[in-house]
Amino acid sequence: MQINRIVEFYKALGDLTRIRIIALLQQGPLHGQAIAGKLSLKPPTITHHIAKLREVGLIKERRDKNTIYFSLDTKALESSAKAILSLGKKEGGSEMSVTEAERAAILSNFFTPEGRLKNIPAQRKKRLVVLSHIVKGLEFGRIYPEKEISEYLRQFHPDYATLRRELIITQFMYRKNGQYELNPPELWDL
Repeated sequence: MQINRIVEFYKALGDLTRIRIIALLQQGPLHGQAIAGKLSLKPPTITHHIAKLREVGLIKERRDKNTIYFSLDTKALESSAKAILSLGKKEGGSEMSVTEAERAAILSNFFTPEGRLKNIPAQRKKRLVVLSHIVKGLEFGRIYPEKEISEYLRQFHPDYATLRRELIITQFMYRKNGQYELNPPELWDL
């Protein structure tokens, strides 16, 4: 998760009404009028706070005729809350660290001389080395559409979808609405 997204998450939670809305939605989906009634607030106030929670991806919506039901995305809440704990832990003393000689051996075993990936490593340690090599051609701060990322990854291996998914799982990249961005190296799952 990008550092600025972590900041936005905590800003969104920095309001008592939003915390109360999250607490209510933990019990199950509710529509805006019900939330307003339970919190003794006006519906426009609830709409404002729901919009803030939606911006950081904590709220899901389901429409039933003219009524919109809001529910809490607990997975997004948990991952966003845990993201701050991963900051600064990826340097130096990681159990996944490899020597330069090991890195070179892994890269020569898995890449052809032309730079194509022979196969995606099954072993996590080797897969991380391969993925860190692949992302070297991407720019920090640039947002890539999914199609562009897919084309970039296709030059390495025909199963670009698996590579794309692995880049997200291992936190090399962040994805939202089909847009991809490199995470800072401190967040990489190395």
